[in-house]
Amino acid sequence: FRSIFGDSDQLRYFSAPGRTEVGGNHTDHNHGKVLAASVNLDVIAVVEPTDDNIIKIKSEGFPEDSVDISDLSVHENEKNSSAALIRGVAGGFKNNGLNIGGFRAYTTSNVMKGSGLSSSAAFEVLIGNILSGIYNAGSISAVKIAQIAQYAENEYFGKPCGLMDQMACSVGGFVTIDFNDPKNPVIEEVDFDFAKCGHSLCIVDTKGSHSDLTDEYAAIRTEMESVAEFFGKKVLREVSEEEFKSKIRELRTAVGDRAILRAMHFYADNARVLKEVDALRGGDFETFKKYILESGASSYKYNQNVFSVKQPSVQPVSLALAVSESILKGRGAWRVHGGGFAGTIQAFVPNDLLKDYKSIMESIFGEGTCYVLYIRPVGGTEI
Repeated sequence: FRSIFGDSDQLRYFSAPGRTEVGGNHTDHNHGKVLAASVNLDVIAVVEPTDDNIIKIKSEGFPEDSVDISDLSVHENEKNSSAALIRGVAGGFKNNGLNIGGFRAYTTSNVMKGSGLSSSAAFEVLIGNILSGIYNAGSISAVKIAQIAQYAENEYFGKPCGLMDQMACSVGGFVTIDFNDPKNPVIEEVDFDFAKCGHSLCIVDTKGSHSDLTDEYAAIRTEMESVAEFFGKKVLREVSEEEFKSKIRELRTAVGDRAILRAMHFYADNARVLKEVDALRGGDFETFKKYILESGASSYKYNQNVFSVKQPSVQPVSLALAVSESILKGRGAWRVHGGGFAGTIQAFVPNDLLKDYKSIMESIFGEGTCYVLYIRPVGGTEI
């Protein structure tokens, strides 16, 4: 910071974590339930307040952004840029009657891009915490900051994301979210001390390419919603599981077998989130792992988002899951992480197996591809 902006006696420090999806795979877009958690990888900022309306942020490895927040309109030429997120968070604060102002910041991040750990949500939450800390005496709730961050990504950045990523980054620890009413999601913190469970959380980056897979991701939501449409509804959450099961024969003709299987996954994984939460709250990590395995199996068999049918010879996620099972069977838990088809898997690894697990996975997928994480109990914060 000093090398770019000079010395200051007003420096303040902020941090916002990345997040991991734990339960509810592809349930949020059909207004289901999810379980997520913040992790110990974060984006941090050194910040100096200024008396103008300019927010200047220099992020390590990226060009400096300079945003004049006296103009909070959506700039089409800023879409898909960090400047859009900065302007969007400021705009969200202003829309909610909150104070905003200028600052200069230098940021660094170890939330890997493309890892499924939500580096963009962490950045948005960081900006929200800076504006809350400097101009609103730190009074803005974690939930409100998450909602403003989602608004910035939807309206300014141009990505129609849900609220799970921002909420997990902002609130911290384990958090469960019910999207039955997506405009007013029900958020509950889940009290569980991950540090005492004898396991580490591993995210393995299989280095699979997401290129040409957009239609595969989109098909999951489209097919789930085609089942809902059969019943005159928009999303599966509006259709009872009993009603769905009573019409499977007719659905086969109307929407096809894969859509039915994906709906089966939705209902099962949506219900499983509550079971995972109950296990954590009861301190029963062994039962929690059982549900993680069930969720992973359901994603593989029914949601079918572990490999692409267009590339049957390319199955890095399938391979990572198979190797994980050979190492962890009877001891740990493993599942596809996030959207699927390529990218990352998640594993809960007993600490006495951690060294071997990391070594074997990196011997296959490359050095540095197995990230050993823990659940961070604090979300976005001033340090």
